[in-house]
Amino acid sequence: MTEATAPREVWITGIGLISSLGIDAETHKTHFETGTGRVLDESRYAPYPVHPLAPLEWSKQIPKNSDQRQMETWQRIGVYAAGLALADAGIAGNAELLDRTNLVVAAGSGERDTKVDCDVLEAIHSDDETALLAKSVLPSALRPTLFLAQLSNMLAGNISIVHHVTGSSRTFMGEESGAFAAAENAFRRISSGQADVILIGGALNAEREDLLLGYEIGHNLWRGPFKPAQERSGQDGGGFIPGSVGAFLTIESRAHAEARGAKAYARIADIRTDYTARKQGDIARSLTQLFETFLPRIPAGRLPVWAGSSGVDPSTTEDLAFFDLLPAYDIAPDVRVYGDDLGYSVEAHFFAGLALAALTTDGRGERKSRNPGAARNALVTGTGYWRGEALALIEAIG
Repeated sequence: MTEATAPREVWITGIGLISSLGIDAETHKTHFETGTGRVLDESRYAPYPVHPLAPLEWSKQIPKNSDQRQMETWQRIGVYAAGLALADAGIAGNAELLDRTNLVVAAGSGERDTKVDCDVLEAIHSDDETALLAKSVLPSALRPTLFLAQLSNMLAGNISIVHHVTGSSRTFMGEESGAFAAAENAFRRISSGQADVILIGGALNAEREDLLLGYEIGHNLWRGPFKPAQERSGQDGGGFIPGSVGAFLTIESRAHAEARGAKAYARIADIRTDYTARKQGDIARSLTQLFETFLPRIPAGRLPVWAGSSGVDPSTTEDLAFFDLLPAYDIAPDVRVYGDDLGYSVEAHFFAGLALAALTTDGRGERKSRNPGAARNALVTGTGYWRGEALALIEAIG
């Protein structure tokens, strides 16, 4: 491979992370270093526990009240986290850089208009003419989107409007698989020279009755007091505990970052994804095959692992079984299921794992001096509660 065609290094230069734990990257880093305690609401949506979003002032990243009013909470979470990632990378407010910043977002179908849903359901109880009801209720009740849920690409649109990110824009749907594809797509575009700087991420508002109803219909939620994901798996199908999370990262080529004097947290060595049929053993085999492609870059010994396990079975049992296979490669995995602290955040979850791994190998000189004994690599796993598998390898710089 010639120098001209060699893959370019992809650096993480900005992190925007908000959750129940706090509203900045440093707070999250401190939490996972010291274990300051998780934040959980077990009464508001009982019997379903939820990790609620930490209090914040929306106006700090979304100055106009008119912009705030036209967004539902899931969009405000994403726009806020995106603003933090741009500011952290030193791009916010720089019109020339923002014009060249691309956007890759993983998003769900948005929040449904619960009142309209309830109006239709109540009317159905008293009238058998369901089709006529739809024609009479929906046109007078729906917002201008003409849809019972906000469109997925409205998150990217609002990030562009509020933060003036005017490069190309792509939105991926498909829950965790959408996030995996979005992250891999952005990584490969920079690595291959198709882009220099991309803002990537996702958001979830877990404090929604419509979201909890949808996941409960599929028997995917955990009922009752908190238990770690490993303890939830194997118990009547397990279940996940949702968390409100916004996770965005600014990633760029090394050359681009160095040219503007930006410092990086870490580099993304590789991201690989899969989509198995989920027959018994498929997940562990898939993750093992993906991991083997990383082996030339991983020294033997301890390896920090940020595990995206959901707590839903059978995916969680197989996800955790994968870690039991790593000693055969002379790897001693130090596994942290980060959803136990943040909650499970579906589209935002993999990006949160990437952010936490980058903070683990933080190489930015203006922050705290690095621990000489810190690991040089970190692995991020993603295993969708229903479909999708992914691995990312994060490396320290310098």
